Amino acid sequence: MTVAPLEFEKPVLELEKKLEDLKRHLKGHEVDADPEVKRISIRILEMKKDLFENLTPWQRVQIARHTSRPYALDYLANIFENFVELRGDRLYGEDRAMPGGFATIGGHSCVVVGHQKGRETKENILRNFGSANPEGYRKALRLMKLAEKFGLPVITMIDTPGAYPGVGAEERHIAEAIAVNLREMMMLETPTIACVIGEGGSGGALGIGVADRVLILENAYYSVISPEGCAAILWKHRSFAPEAAAALKLSSPDLKAFGMVDDVVPEPPGGAHRDPATAAENLKQAILKHLRELLPMSKKKLLNARYAKFRKFGLYANA
Repeated sequence: MTVAPLEFEKPVLELEKKLEDLKRHLKGHEVDADPEVKRISIRILEMKKDLFENLTPWQRVQIARHTSRPYALDYLANIFENFVELRGDRLYGEDRAMPGGFATIGGHSCVVVGHQKGRETKENILRNFGSANPEGYRKALRLMKLAEKFGLPVITMIDTPGAYPGVGAEERHIAEAIAVNLREMMMLETPTIACVIGEGGSGGALGIGVADRVLILENAYYSVISPEGCAAILWKHRSFAPEAAAALKLSSPDLKAFGMVDDVVPEPPGGAHRDPATAAENLKQAILKHLRELLPMSKKKLLNARYAKFRKFGLYANA
């Protein structure tokens, strides 16, 4: 699969093209160009190392939004087994932006639910660009309650720019649906793990993000608002999105340092879209690691630890 390069990756790709052109030109010629080929190859490795070890928050946001990046159903296919999708919220209808159902991972039965985007126009319309309506959050809660009833852990996959802000969503009380999820997820008597796999935008992400463990992929982001939205408010123009991304502290290193996430899952160099199989395996091992820690815990201990985890958020120090 050909992966479209991001703007900041183009200097590396241009050098790689130069190397390929040189190798092609040398075919059939008795010229010793090994030193030059070696020099360019080393330079490419150095550029890649420097680039991907020092990504800015805005560059991570761009990677998180890459259209070739694995989505929730991709991880479902590569991490989980025996997935059985359940549809409908039993109140209004089905939301295809929030698929979920029963599955197994590493021999553990579980309930998994997450946001799903599309890669082309038809699928994006079907999935509403990963922005769920109220019925999506109510379906998610219905599945979580099923998990609680049968003593199964809940695993969520967060990847949304935000909950859908349309008139219909407001008429069906999107804010209330998310608020109820926050309350009910805090009291679920079963282990919960939330995985931020791409975009983690605002309340749309938090609506399935209250969990015993919050994991985030290395190049995903988790934020109260999108960089563009923040820039429009503070700088009065979306062109200041890179500055907003830095100010929001939305990248995985900052979130881990602040204690907002419990684990950062490493991605292959260049992002999960460069090697989806490795990214999926890394996420699977991280989920299993935390499941092994959570499953033996009693309900009382689980709830107390979850309460303590979220209660400590928002600490501040006097200047």
